[in-house]
Amino acid sequence: MNGNRDYDPEVKGQIPRRSLLKRGMAAPLALAATTFSANGVAAARSASLKRASTPTPAANTLPVEAPSALGIDAKVLQSILDDVQGGGHNIHSVLVLRHGKLAAELYRRGSDRSLYSLWSSRRQFTRADLHDMRSVSKGIVGLLYGILLHQGAVPAIDTPVSSLYPQVRALNDDARQAICIRHLLTMTAGLEWTEPSPVRRASWTDEIGLAVSPSAYRCVFQRDVVAKPGSVFTYSGGLTAVLAEIMERSTQRPLHQIARESLFEPLGISDFEWIADVTGKPMAAAGLRLRPRDLITIGAMMLKGGEWQGRQIVPAEWIAQSTTPHIKTAPVGGYGYQWWSMTTQWKGKDLVVAAAIGNGGQRLFLVPHLDLALVSTAGDYGDPAIAAPLNAILHSVVKAVTV
Repeated sequence: MNGNRDYDPEVKGQIPRRSLLKRGMAAPLALAATTFSANGVAAARSASLKRASTPTPAANTLPVEAPSALGIDAKVLQSILDDVQGGGHNIHSVLVLRHGKLAAELYRRGSDRSLYSLWSSRRQFTRADLHDMRSVSKGIVGLLYGILLHQGAVPAIDTPVSSLYPQVRALNDDARQAICIRHLLTMTAGLEWTEPSPVRRASWTDEIGLAVSPSAYRCVFQRDVVAKPGSVFTYSGGLTAVLAEIMERSTQRPLHQIARESLFEPLGISDFEWIADVTGKPMAAAGLRLRPRDLITIGAMMLKGGEWQGRQIVPAEWIAQSTTPHIKTAPVGGYGYQWWSMTTQWKGKDLVVAAAIGNGGQRLFLVPHLDLALVSTAGDYGDPAIAAPLNAILHSVVKAVTV
């Protein structure tokens, strides 16, 4: 969603920009700014590109390992990243992780704009920079609900949503009383909603009304009931916002505090932002800003069944249910608990891919069969064409896995 004001660090509910940037961090990677021919480059330029995509170890972060030691063809992987570095797509970063170790990491120059900006500006991205996650935020909200559910801090997923809002009598009719939290998670509430998504193009988004409403429940549930709950997928950031509102009401904590205490701090993630809407509420469906390394750390934790450094952060069964498609969403595949599901091919076999997908080219791809994760950030907001090159990168990296 776009607005007409700049980011305001004083807006209630936001995490201050750069407030907790890790100290003592190694210098940002130096990247080659020149383009190249796909058929070959000069040795010096090739070496520079290779250095730019080789991860550097840093304190309290992911371990680093050579691609070949992780069963990835190093030359093929480097060629993929060289194509990204020298290509014309507005991709800002690509990171590859296997067996819990970072195999490759590339940052480059590109144009970008914040959630509230109308105009883009060009800049050089580094691993120290926070980046808009846009709808990847939805996947994080889904994980948070699972954590709180395991703690007994939020209602069970078969709880009728209307029962949590008894004071809103006008919206507690028979049709809406059939909508449960499960339907919010899977985006099958059956409520009318318009929002661009990987499976739908739209020139309008109902997120605009959501951003100025003090109650997500009132905004979303006043929409017409157009389908039986559980039967039809309708992509809706409004449903994610209601999930966040339920978590906040149940715990008496704002969303960004829940995220920090329940997920980010246990993973060692100390620097993040959750941009607020015009009413001061964190924008649950699209407002998260993370560093790409921290996003892929979340991926590493998920590939280990929710465990991180000997601690169970997210229940393993919740991750399994979140990444299992509960409804078909052609042409992408399916949708779980705020997570997409699709497939890729490896050695002639179809493999399941779980994905968090954000507007503009933000991606977290997980290939559990290969214990592989891939992160991208980009700045092509509102342009669904960015999906094709990002999917191609995923498929190419998967093919580069040798064992």
